[in-house]
Amino acid sequence: MTEIRVPTLGESVTEATIGRWFKKAGDAVAVDEPLVELETDKVTIEVPAPSAGTLGEIIAKDGETVAVGALLGQITDGAAAAKPAAAAPAAASAKPAAAPAAAPAPAKALPADTPQAPSVRKLSAESGVDATTVPGSGKDGRVTKGDMLAAIERAASAPTPVNQPAASVQVRAPSPADDAAREERVKMTRLRQTIARRLKDVQNTAAMLTTFNEVDMTNVMALRSQYKDVFEKKHGSKLGFMGFFTKAVVQALKDIPAVNAEIDGSDLIYKNYYHIGVAVGTDKGLVVPVVRDCDHKSIADIEKGIADFGRRARDGQLKIDEMQGGTFTITNGGIYGSLMSTPILNAPQSGILGMHKIQERPVVVGGKIEVRPMMYLALSYDHRVIDGKEAVTFLVRVKESLEDPARLVLDL
Repeated sequence: MTEIRVPTLGESVTEATIGRWFKKAGDAVAVDEPLVELETDKVTIEVPAPSAGTLGEIIAKDGETVAVGALLGQITDGAAAAKPAAAAPAAASAKPAAAPAAAPAPAKALPADTPQAPSVRKLSAESGVDATTVPGSGKDGRVTKGDMLAAIERAASAPTPVNQPAASVQVRAPSPADDAAREERVKMTRLRQTIARRLKDVQNTAAMLTTFNEVDMTNVMALRSQYKDVFEKKHGSKLGFMGFFTKAVVQALKDIPAVNAEIDGSDLIYKNYYHIGVAVGTDKGLVVPVVRDCDHKSIADIEKGIADFGRRARDGQLKIDEMQGGTFTITNGGIYGSLMSTPILNAPQSGILGMHKIQERPVVVGGKIEVRPMMYLALSYDHRVIDGKEAVTFLVRVKESLEDPARLVLDL
C-alpha cells in the first residue's frame, strides 16, 4: 500500500485546497498519472501517482483544506483494492486522537515586548499566526522558527469551515427572488481569495501613493521596428517593450535604491540585486513570475524569460519558487487598452511600475506641435520607505532611458 500525501509546496506555503480528484476510488492508476489537483494561494498543482495500482480510500475530499504532508489517499495493488474501506474507520478514529497530542503543553509566556527573531516575524506576518501565542522551545522560552512552522502546520490541519466568510469580507444582503434566480454563485479559488486578501492588506498597511509621468516612445518603437525581424531570427523570441522597460527600471533602481527596499519591522532592507516581477493575467487570476538578476541579463535574455513565463502561466505550469523573491514589479495594463491606472503594490515590495497604452497625442517639441506615440507611466510606492523626491526621480530616470535607448546600452 502506498500513501498519497501533500507534497512540499514551497517557501511560506503551508496549506492547499483540494480542487478536484481526477480518479475515483477503485480506479486503476499508472505511475506519475495525475491524481488530484491542489489549489494553493500562489499556483494550482497536480499530484501524480507515486506508484501503479488501484486508488483506494480518498481521505481528503474536494474542497477540503489540507496541510503539507497531510494524507490524501492510498494506492493498493489489485488484490488489496477492498482493504482501504476497512481501514478508513481506523484512519478516521486515529485523527481525533492525534489532535490533542499535536498541541504541546503551554509554556511559560514571555513578556509581550520580547524581541523576536527575523525568521519568526516573517513567518508570523506571512501566515497570520500570532507568534506571541506560540509556546517557545528556545532559550528562556523564546519562539524558534521550528515552533512557528509547527504552529502553522497545526493551524493548517485544523478543520476549515467551507462556507464561513472571512472576517473582513462583508456578507451581502439577500437578492429579491426574481434576481436571485438569475444569479450564479461560484466559490472563489484559493488564488482569487489570496489576491483579494493581499491587495487589501497592502492598502491597510502601506502608505501607498502614486506619481505619474509620460514617455515619448518614438525612439524605442523605431529601434524595435528596425531590429525586430533579425532579433526574432537570432533569439527565437519576439522583441517587445518589456525588455526595454525592465532594463530601464534596473538602471533607475541602481540610482534610487530605496525603491528596491522593503520594511522588516523597524529595519529597512536594501537589496543589491534586481529580481523583477512581471504581472501576467490568466483565466484564474493575476500571477507575478520573477525574472531574476536582470542587471546581469541582456534584453534578449529578459524577453525570452518573460515569454516563457507568460506561456507557462497561462497553462498553469509555473512553479511556486518562480513567483517568490521579487524586489520590484512591472504591470502592463496597456495590452488591455488601459490609458492610465494606479497599480497596487505587490507586498512586501515598495514599488510597482504601471505601463499603459501607447497613444498618438499632440506634444510640443522644440516649440512646434508634433504627433508623438506617448505612454503614461505610473509608479505606486510605499511612502514609508520612499520619499516623493525619490519616487519622482526614479520615474524620470525610467523616462530618460526609454526616450534615449542608447543610455541602456551605455549604462547611463
